[in-house]
Amino acid sequence: MAYADYRHRIELRVRWAEVDMQGVVFNGHYLTYCDVCLTEYWRAVGLRYPEDLVAHGSDTFARKITIEYHAPAIYDDVLEICGRVSHIGRSSMRFAVEIFRKGATDAPLIGAELVYVNADPVSKKSQPWPERIREAMRRYERVPPEEAAHGAR
Repeated sequence: MAYADYRHRIELRVRWAEVDMQGVVFNGHYLTYCDVCLTEYWRAVGLRYPEDLVAHGSDTFARKITIEYHAPAIYDDVLEICGRVSHIGRSSMRFAVEIFRKGATDAPLIGAELVYVNADPVSKKSQPWPERIREAMRRYERVPPEEAAHGAR
């Protein structure tokens, strides 16, 4: 993906508590950065998480998360955390995240893919995305998400 593909971008300054003795961001914190990006994404598309999803009989659960580390972020870096829905399935979505050092958008520090499944909040069983939520994601994205054929996950 390219930096320009991301409409959703948030800034975050690396804090002292997030780095190790060498001043490098501890790897587990990147997952927190991805989670912040997704939470802010829901707000950006016009949905409060979890209230608006639960109101539509939905909730999301992480299924799989992968992160590729390319270069370290260090203490006091200002990061641009960019995220987008790259794929919408019947009941799942893939959320792509790339983190850049502010002003250096030619190469990401990390690339991540978060796979979430939409589920009934009570039974915790997967279910199709409500059309209102699916449409909110489509409308927001600069690059249209890939979509699975009907019946596919």
